[in-house]
Amino acid sequence: MRCSRGWKNPFWRADRVLDELRRAADVTLEGYQINRLQHGLQSGTRALRDGVDIDWVVGAMLHDIGDGLAPQNHDRMSAEVIRPFVRWEVSWTVEHHGIFQSLYYGHHYGWDRNARDRYRDHPLFDTCAAFCEAWDQSSFDPNYPMEPLETFEPMVREVFGRKAYDPAVIRENEMTGLPVHLGMA
Repeated sequence: MRCSRGWKNPFWRADRVLDELRRAADVTLEGYQINRLQHGLQSGTRALRDGVDIDWVVGAMLHDIGDGLAPQNHDRMSAEVIRPFVRWEVSWTVEHHGIFQSLYYGHHYGWDRNARDRYRDHPLFDTCAAFCEAWDQSSFDPNYPMEPLETFEPMVREVFGRKAYDPAVIRENEMTGLPVHLGMA
């Protein structure tokens, strides 16, 4: 395992994340024709092709990284993985994407499809809704031409190579939003 070099390796955090992604290739999502790695790569590829910045691309690719250990609260676990290294709006969106995704499948489990409405007045409501529609819900296609993990490795290394909780990166309560074609201004 590459991360065994620990603190002497400047990319030890990124290596741990990349190793977890590689392990996700061995796990098929129940009821889907793709594995967890492919889902992350499809989400990241869609974000990359939509021309968003590195925080959104890495956030999209890693939005379900917590699913292997915490399927019921994977959204919050995934957000905690990226929170020290990305903008506040990205980690908030990843943290809440699970409840927003209920719109698409909650009724199959007897859950409230509109549970996300409790955040209707939050300034990131539309951002999270667009994230889910454009990059999560649409990323279960076994025929989608996704980029390989190697495309994203330099981005993961850059993001996880940042100083943790740097206020210049986190930019608490600052919102840059998503592109207009995703329903955001």
